[in-house]
Amino acid sequence: MIDLRSDTVTRPSKGMMDAMMHARVGDDVYGEDPTVNELQARSAAMFGMEDALFCPSGTMCNQIAIRISTQPQDQVICEKRAHVYLYEGGGIAANSLASVRLVEGQHMIMTPEMVEDGINPEDQHFPRTSLVCLENTNNKGGGSYYTLSQIAAISAVAKRNGLRMHLDGARVFNALSETREDPREYGKYFNTISFCLSKGLGTPVGSVLVGSKEDIKFARRVRKMMGGGMRQAGFLAAAGIYAMEHNIDRLQEDHRHARQLGEAVASLPWLAECYPVSTNIVIFKPDQAKITTPNLVELLKSKHILVSTFDRNYVRMVTHLDITQEMVNEVIMSLEKVQTYSPG
Repeated sequence: MIDLRSDTVTRPSKGMMDAMMHARVGDDVYGEDPTVNELQARSAAMFGMEDALFCPSGTMCNQIAIRISTQPQDQVICEKRAHVYLYEGGGIAANSLASVRLVEGQHMIMTPEMVEDGINPEDQHFPRTSLVCLENTNNKGGGSYYTLSQIAAISAVAKRNGLRMHLDGARVFNALSETREDPREYGKYFNTISFCLSKGLGTPVGSVLVGSKEDIKFARRVRKMMGGGMRQAGFLAAAGIYAMEHNIDRLQEDHRHARQLGEAVASLPWLAECYPVSTNIVIFKPDQAKITTPNLVELLKSKHILVSTFDRNYVRMVTHLDITQEMVNEVIMSLEKVQTYSPG
C-alpha cells in the first residue's frame, strides 16, 4: 500500500531501531532515565526554553499545557479548526474546565486583530481570557504555517493583555523547514510549545512539551495525573533523539512530494477545490457531480493507495519519509486515470 492517510503511519528505520535497542534506560518517573533526560535537555535547548517533558502523545502535551496555563472558568482563544479544540476529545472542558473562543482565520492563520477581538473584557459575566493557542503547521489549513513575524505580532497582543501563549507544534519542524527560522526564537514568544516526534520525524511514539522550569514542574504533576508517567521510556526517547539528528533536514523532500501531488491535483478535470500546498499536506475536493469523495477514496484504495476523507467531501493526502518519488509518480498516474460519471 501507498499510505498517504497521515505522517503518523511511518515505521522506524533500521538506524532508529538500532538506537532504540541500545538505549540506556532507567525509571523516568523517578527522573532516572538518562536517555529521556537527554531528549528533554536537547528539546528545551533547541527552542530556547529552560526545561522539557517527554509525553506519550501530542494531545497529552497540549492538554497539559492548557491545564497549567488556565484556571476553571477561564477562556482559551484558538482557531475554530484547531486540533486542541476539534480532535482532543473535549479535553479543554474535561481537563481544564475552561471555555473556548473560536476565531476563523484564512487557512487557519489568525491575525493579531482577530485575537484581540476574542479577548473578553474584565466583567464577571464573561469567562476570563487567559491563553492563546496557535497551531504550526495547521492541519486543517492544509499545512499552512505562521512565520516568526506573525507569531511576534500575536504575542504582542497577548502580552499587552496579560495572556499566556501555547504552540501546538505537532508539525513545527515542517514550518521551520520552510521558513529557515531559528527555533530558539520561539522561546521568546511562547510560554509552552509542544512538538510531535511521531509525525514527520518518524518515531513510533512520543511528543515533547517545553517551557520554563516552573511550568514543566507543574506539567510533570499533571502528566502523572493523566497517566502519562512512563517507566523505562528511554527506548522511545532514543528514537526521538535519532529523529532530531537525522530526520529534520529531510522534511523538504516530503514538501517536494506534496507539491508534486498538489500540482497534479490542480490540473484534474474533476477537481472542485484544492488548498495551497505549503508543507506536506494536500487537501482537495472533487466535483461531487463528477465523482463523489467516498467513491474516489475507494477507487484509490483498489489501486493500493490510501487517502483520508477530510471534512465534508474533502480528501487529505500527507507525505512522509516512507513515501518515495516512485510512489508519488504512481499516485499521480492513478489520479489522472480516474474515470468520472458519464453525462446524464
